[in-house]
Amino acid sequence: MKRLAVLLLVSTMPAAADTMGGMAMHGALGSYAMNRDSSGTSWQPDLGPAMGQMTMLDGWMLMDRVSLLGVYDYQSGPRGGEMTFPAGMIMGMAQRDLSDGLLGGGTIGLRAMLSPDPFMGRAGYPLLLGSGETANGTTPLLDRQHPHNLMMELAATYSRPIGDRTSVFLYLGDPGEPALGPSAFMHRASGMDDPAAPITHHWLDSTHITFGVATLGIVRDDWKLEVSQFTGREPDQYRFAFNQIRMDSTAVRLSYNPDEHWSLQVSWGHLNSPEQLEPQADERRTTASATYVTDFGDESSLAATLAWGMKSESNGQNLNGVLAEAELVPADLWTIFSRAEWVENAELVPTQISRVGDFTLGAIRDIRLDDHWKFGLGGLYAFDFAPGHAGYGADPHGVMGFVRLVAE
Repeated sequence: MKRLAVLLLVSTMPAAADTMGGMAMHGALGSYAMNRDSSGTSWQPDLGPAMGQMTMLDGWMLMDRVSLLGVYDYQSGPRGGEMTFPAGMIMGMAQRDLSDGLLGGGTIGLRAMLSPDPFMGRAGYPLLLGSGETANGTTPLLDRQHPHNLMMELAATYSRPIGDRTSVFLYLGDPGEPALGPSAFMHRASGMDDPAAPITHHWLDSTHITFGVATLGIVRDDWKLEVSQFTGREPDQYRFAFNQIRMDSTAVRLSYNPDEHWSLQVSWGHLNSPEQLEPQADERRTTASATYVTDFGDESSLAATLAWGMKSESNGQNLNGVLAEAELVPADLWTIFSRAEWVENAELVPTQISRVGDFTLGAIRDIRLDDHWKFGLGGLYAFDFAPGHAGYGADPHGVMGFVRLVAE
């Protein structure tokens, strides 16, 4: 697969309604509301936030999204740590409807997303109960969240209607996101303002940066069925580089949006050799999730997600993870968020399965800089729950304080 050369396109115009410059607004993969599109080819409720600001240029609809953070992180106890680091993303998107004479019509889309995460170092940031990937190629990352790659997504889509109610589509990414799990946590309406990664990340949505993805799907009304062939190996510790394309794994996802408030999905995937440190081990992953969004008017809204994931490993272990998260905007420029999780983790304590959990509560106060930019101050407190023999000490917890700059 050739790497796709996609420019980051930045605009300063407000979000569109149903039309812009005479062009009908619709999703990248079919004739549904644009706000339904989320990370990769995943869906969120139609009332969810738009992917970015929009403008028109020579028949192209351009979108951008910027969210940059500076975070102070303290995690308690003998397995914790303290660190200040950058986080966030810069995303550019472009979409164009084709004439009937060009590829027979349809819609093409381009997407690129960058992250400052690699500048925090290969070991990522302290996060009690977090696990997954490696910082040095020889030992696993435990009680830390790995940094994401500089290039988080470089992808293209092509969709074509095959009737008034149906369309087919193709998604190619290097890196990209296969059809596995709910929307990635930094894109979910219920979790996008929480700067800490979920400890269920590797049970639900860790494939959101995959080097080599091809997804073929069909959309009919409010249903979507898609199949992905992708690289099962997770990214290595070289976060500024591209990884080898293997295309050795498969995923299937069924999504359904029964109305503007809800988005449901079930998915299954076989991941070939996902862990760099255990190349002989394969994984089957099963997920199910429901996301709800409602708008109360007067700049207030609520988003919530309930998700379950199970990792069935080739050694016979079945490890479950459950997430419940919510985000409330009680008034303009205020955000309150929470997250509760429980996982069965076979990495935190050698040769044992540890049943651990956490509960996070946080808030953000933003200050409007102009019509499209805001600056925010926020913080969170995480209560962590682990068995006494795991070595976390009394009352394990985490605290984060952060500033952010957001374009909306």
